[in-house]
Amino acid sequence: MKALLQRWAPAAFLLLALGLLWEWASRSGAVPPYLLPAPSRIAAVLVEDFASFAPAWGFTLQVTFGALGLACLSGLLGAAAFALAPALERALLPLAVALQVTPLVAIAPLILIYVDDPLAALLVCAWVVAFFPILANTLAGLRAADAGLQELFRLYRATPLQRLRWLLLPGAAPYFLAGLRVGAGLALIGAVVAEFTAGAAGHQTGLASRLLEAMFRTDMPRMFAALALIMASGLGLQAAVALLERLWIGRWHGR
Repeated sequence: MKALLQRWAPAAFLLLALGLLWEWASRSGAVPPYLLPAPSRIAAVLVEDFASFAPAWGFTLQVTFGALGLACLSGLLGAAAFALAPALERALLPLAVALQVTPLVAIAPLILIYVDDPLAALLVCAWVVAFFPILANTLAGLRAADAGLQELFRLYRATPLQRLRWLLLPGAAPYFLAGLRVGAGLALIGAVVAEFTAGAAGHQTGLASRLLEAMFRTDMPRMFAALALIMASGLGLQAAVALLERLWIGRWHGR
């Protein structure tokens, strides 16, 4: 417990100091409250209107977790296939890179047109940005297996699937988790960006729609409240990945 407090105390004190400074700046008039509402006002809006925010928050999380799950599954399967079949990698990896380097805002309208179901379209949009980091990191981990151990497996005539199961995948776990850490944040970003795009067409029930509604009404407290929920979601995802990393590989990496 003491080590945990020592680790997080600096960040907690910094956030507390920034929050107090923000509160003072808003209440004292140094910054107009209609431009920068006080944290206490934002918290009050969250409490008062949580019944309105909760369904939107749940929808955004549903899209985020769904896309992240699809990205993990497809990234693992794709990396395993590429590691076992280099010819397949040479054929398909450029397509994955093309998806990664194409801005989501450029292809989201097309996805929303081609996919009839709004939820499925949002899942595809969020999956597009979360998929590649998991694929690339896992593939790097599969290739980082010790050369001596790989020769040993070949000496014992292990099949490709046996090498994958008992050598390559266990060694790739840290790389996969590194990709998951990046992909989790990108899945949330993709969900919000996709919601903004879908909101322009009238298909929107997530936190991005609450941001748009508040923006059109110039309701700054509600805008910050929706933004706070998005930030809390991102921090929660990062904390969940860190916990998974600690439980999975912590004893091997001293974490």
